[in-house]
Amino acid sequence: MRQEDIWDAETAKSYDTPGTGMFAPDVLTPAVDRLAVLAGGGRALEFAVGTGRVAIPLVERGVPVTGIELSTAMVARLREKADESALPVVVGDMATTFVPGDFTLVYLVYNTISNLLTQDEQVECFRNAARHLPPGGRFVVELWVPELRALPPGREATVWLNEPGYIGLDTYDVLNQHVVSHHFRFTDDTREATLSRSPHRYIWPAELDLMARLAGFELESRHADWTGAPFTAESRSHVSTYVKPLA
Repeated sequence: MRQEDIWDAETAKSYDTPGTGMFAPDVLTPAVDRLAVLAGGGRALEFAVGTGRVAIPLVERGVPVTGIELSTAMVARLREKADESALPVVVGDMATTFVPGDFTLVYLVYNTISNLLTQDEQVECFRNAARHLPPGGRFVVELWVPELRALPPGREATVWLNEPGYIGLDTYDVLNQHVVSHHFRFTDDTREATLSRSPHRYIWPAELDLMARLAGFELESRHADWTGAPFTAESRSHVSTYVKPLA
């Protein structure tokens, strides 16, 4: 499964769910609030900008945002909502694509760094963020915590969400730190269901911190969510902010 094939026109068309899911105000607003503060009056660069879920409301807050996005279908969907002058986007890989300009913030939200399927690519993503930032600049990563404690010996899958019309199931390859997310969507009045899948390489928080150090960053803060809740052993995800030292 190539990322270019996963994020195709059909996926882009169904990606936006205004007011619900990732687009629910209680999910989106705290992220935009926090990123606006971290930008500190400067320009922001979003790796894997997608359809502009975060970038567009951030621009509406007065923060200039540029995006990098691999999927041309996702960019086309974004262009239905914001033109190039309002939100420039460079088509390319977030691990290698360089965007000229001055930025105070680079951010990567909603687990997207795990779309890079090797450790080397993930390290290069950190290095790419560092290339875009001056001393004092920040790189923010939102990422889930692998749920291996819910995986008994001999079992290869976990159900991470079960709600009306949807089941989310992950299958793990613990040797290579790979996981495939399976998304089953269905209605009560039919025996048929649709399935979409996406591969990921999961990263432990400590491993993420080491990647940051290799790129010249220091961990500034880690919270369980965008509101600043404490990160604990029970947290299912985290928002980690890394800073490029002044000296």
